[in-house]
Amino acid sequence: MKVLHLDTNHPLLINQLTDLGFENVEDYSSSKETIEKSIHLYDGIIIRSRFSLDQSFLSKAKNLQFIGRVGAGLENIDCDFANSKGIKLISAPEGNRNAVGEHALGMLLSLFNKLMISDKEVKKGIWKREENRGIELDGKTVGIIGYGNMGKAFAKKLKGFDVSVIFYDLQENLEDENAKQVSIEEIQNKVDVLSLHVPETALTTGMVNHSFINQFKKSFWLINTARGKCVVTKDLVAALKSGKILGAGLDVLEYEKSSFEGLFKETIPEDFKYLINADNVLLTPHVAGWTIESKEKLAQAIVDKIKANFC
Repeated sequence: MKVLHLDTNHPLLINQLTDLGFENVEDYSSSKETIEKSIHLYDGIIIRSRFSLDQSFLSKAKNLQFIGRVGAGLENIDCDFANSKGIKLISAPEGNRNAVGEHALGMLLSLFNKLMISDKEVKKGIWKREENRGIELDGKTVGIIGYGNMGKAFAKKLKGFDVSVIFYDLQENLEDENAKQVSIEEIQNKVDVLSLHVPETALTTGMVNHSFINQFKKSFWLINTARGKCVVTKDLVAALKSGKILGAGLDVLEYEKSSFEGLFKETIPEDFKYLINADNVLLTPHVAGWTIESKEKLAQAIVDKIKANFC
């Protein structure tokens, strides 16, 4: 089988596929239009998020048997069309779930303890202790929306704290020893912290908006390591200004390119300027699942699944 690699990944992916007898072709620079002209030659595609694999593209992939997405989400692939063509979709959410769980916890603790503010101040020779008094996670209620690989990993990280962990998910009967499954209303009535771990879908796009936020009984902290489009930025900023949201840790942004490789090119929106300058907002460049270890785990998970299905 002939496999086209559209993004660079851990070398074990190509090395192990070669050992299994696959022919690997690397093309990390050609345009989508150029690749479309030869995509009929390939049995498999390996991609991260370089460009979307839409119906037009996939209809030209006459011999395609599988798509390996080295990551968790499949939103850059027309899954319905791929399934209708009998193309096997392979992703690897287990590969970076631990990294995401650790990153979400790190963001939360950084916000609670004002680590970003005090670090900047001390480096400038400013010594403020009372102003940088933090709060403790113990005794809080943490709510998780989305209890798949990522949500479960975050709940597991919270086991070392004296916290109540509850979650909401569309799928039923997911409760385990780390978290209790509840309704969305109970999430909104009880939580001090809300962490998002959902894919980008029609249901989750724009989910955290003005109406959603104002249904929370208490002011709360928001962590988003899921997808940027799940949060309406202007409504988040309004909630930060009013105090309804006490602070936010955002690894993903509404303004990201679909490839996740950079922000917008046009003028910076006023709402984003607010996030940049807010002391109670922590921003990272979509790297929650981006560790040395996860790079290897993701690649290995893709190889293992290809081997299980095609060898």
